[in-house]
Amino acid sequence: MKKKISLALVSLTLLSVGTFAQTDTVRVVEKETTVVRDTVVKYEEPKKERPDFRVGELGFRYMPTFSSFALQTYNGDIVDGELVLSHGAGIMLGLNFSKNIGIVGEVNYLETSQKFKDRNLERTVNISYLNIPVLLSFNTNKELPVNLNVVVGPQFGLNVGSSVSTSGNANADTLRAVVAVKQGDVGAAYGAGLEFALNPAHTLRLDLGFRGFYGFVDMRATNTSSNPDTYNILVKASRKTYAGYLGLTFCF
Repeated sequence: MKKKISLALVSLTLLSVGTFAQTDTVRVVEKETTVVRDTVVKYEEPKKERPDFRVGELGFRYMPTFSSFALQTYNGDIVDGELVLSHGAGIMLGLNFSKNIGIVGEVNYLETSQKFKDRNLERTVNISYLNIPVLLSFNTNKELPVNLNVVVGPQFGLNVGSSVSTSGNANADTLRAVVAVKQGDVGAAYGAGLEFALNPAHTLRLDLGFRGFYGFVDMRATNTSSNPDTYNILVKASRKTYAGYLGLTFCF
């Protein structure tokens, strides 16, 4: 009987020790698991840095230009002058409201020139304008290295000079041609262009594109010459110009 009681006590003791050992093992495992969880670090991809958005723009442009306007001969026949390449230059100032929409103001000096034949004479007409367009600009994305823009808006023109030269048989020039142009005109300017960032910060840009103009008013003025042997070489017509441009722009 004593042996049975002794065996029972020994068994109970071993069982208790095993239970405590198992509990400690579970606690150690849980503790280790906790430590492992605490040391887990989430991996995040580094964010790509973009250049700061540029609100302001100041640019300078060279503008080769073709123009078209109707002319008349000494007897009133209307002829279309030949398109002649002229040269112009301009400055632009832009303000971007967002990466897609902005406003652009320009001041462009353009010389328009055309040639035509009148009897045995060849006449060359030169008219110079200072054009001031105010354009709404729509862009694909100003923050990208390459941006496509489309512009449209009113343009105000100021005539700053005009002349006509004649070559050929001077005896055939019984009526002297003069150019009488209105001092100002107004119309619609439109165009499109590509912009290429030249540095990572997008502070310097190369611009190239097209700019067109369609006049709304008659460019011809009344001939004020007191000489009855003169006539205005221009006919009643509006001015149209087609220009390309190439320039550099500083963004800030």
